[in-house]
Amino acid sequence: MVDWVPKTRLGHMVLNGEVTTMSEALATKLPLREPEIVDILLPDLQDEVIDLNMVQRTTDSGRRVRFAVTCIVGNGDGFIGVGRAKGKEVGPSIKKAIDNAKLNIIEIKRGCGSWECGCGSVHSLPFEVVGRSGSVTVYLRPAPRGIGLAVGDVAKSLLTLAGIHDSWGFARGNTKTKVNYCVATFDALKQTSVVRVTDAQAEKLNIVAGPVGLKTAETDTDSMEE
Repeated sequence: MVDWVPKTRLGHMVLNGEVTTMSEALATKLPLREPEIVDILLPDLQDEVIDLNMVQRTTDSGRRVRFAVTCIVGNGDGFIGVGRAKGKEVGPSIKKAIDNAKLNIIEIKRGCGSWECGCGSVHSLPFEVVGRSGSVTVYLRPAPRGIGLAVGDVAKSLLTLAGIHDSWGFARGNTKTKVNYCVATFDALKQTSVVRVTDAQAEKLNIVAGPVGLKTAETDTDSMEE
């Protein structure tokens, strides 16, 4: 990382210390075109391969084999990204897909949006969201604390890396298509950042965008004292 030479304005700002968090980087509205920026601002980032397909094409010279990879990245605390890539070899294709996921990373909102709970801690979604991709439509709803992730395996991987611990959800369409299921879930999580929330609503419902960190620890401590 020491040998990294930034090529974009945002990269220079990160290297010079003008931008120190991922939230600040996304708030600048500058295009994120270098995965090294994410590596510096989110050193605890985790990745997972969601789908790996081998695609064969017959040409005049014979069969050509390529691999299509879909990966997700997240820090388990408010940031999630999805990326896809194709290549002739598995290893480089996975690395490229992870880099693309870093470039597509978003900051989501979390909270306690379930009327059955009301604990005030940041453990679920703040409100119901819907995402679509192809024939797949994903619905994610807030759940009380302790329910866990009552969703499909693909959606569970994304919610876990995004830092959501409790959620109800269901999907319509051909969910066996993992890529569409993954992208639809990512689109649903993206809606949490698109919906505008006033400061009064955020304070009343304890809606937090991005990393929680100390806020969760303080909330849990207060709940135990009560």
